[in-house]
Amino acid sequence: MAQTSSIEWTDATWNPVTGCSKISPGCKNCYAERMAKRLHSMGQERYRNCFQVTLQHDLISQPQKWTKPKTIFVNSMSDLFHRNVPLSFIQEIFKTMNQTPWHTYQILTKRAHRLEQIANKVEWSKNIWVGVSVEGQDFTDRIHNLHNVPAHVRFISIETLVSAINSLSLEGIDWVIVGGESGPHSRPIKPEWVRTIRDICLQKHVPFFFKQWGGTRKTQTGRILDGKKWDQFPNHYKKKI
Repeated sequence: MAQTSSIEWTDATWNPVTGCSKISPGCKNCYAERMAKRLHSMGQERYRNCFQVTLQHDLISQPQKWTKPKTIFVNSMSDLFHRNVPLSFIQEIFKTMNQTPWHTYQILTKRAHRLEQIANKVEWSKNIWVGVSVEGQDFTDRIHNLHNVPAHVRFISIETLVSAINSLSLEGIDWVIVGGESGPHSRPIKPEWVRTIRDICLQKHVPFFFKQWGGTRKTQTGRILDGKKWDQFPNHYKKKI
């Protein structure tokens, strides 16, 4: 079900796919898995399969019912480019996004190889942003896949940041998000890791958004870096709320 979101960089979530599987260290304490298990235990029908990939066919057209423009995070409870999501289903989701230009859509994936493989099989209208998740230096190769996707806005989400990143290929990248892990068993984030990424962004003139320090009580640790909030968005974009 689409919901208003508390995520700082979006307005709402839209989940025509739920469920996922872990592929790299950033997945270790997955918030979506934790939430899916809770909803499953409460008897929520959409999570009858718990965290197994499930196609929610009846939600494909939901954004068409929203007349007020929104910035929408697509599949916050899954990964659109998971191998168990058929290409035909992905194309239907893209069709909805193409047909609702008053919304802005943000897609985020760890499956950068599949994203690149099918990028020419969907229509990248101007209202569709796409990003890859990168949790440490060992996973920056996902950015190279992103470079080959013809989206109008390409971004990197470095959340959960679990190890240092000392170099980033930001050519053709429009936005960088950084955040620490939150919730039970969250792994620590070091301020110097965040500063290094921020400084690279400043040098390359790429907008930088610092989401949170995280921890078991993220509201207490906040999101202030060196005395300020870093709430930058892609240069041509103004958030709708």
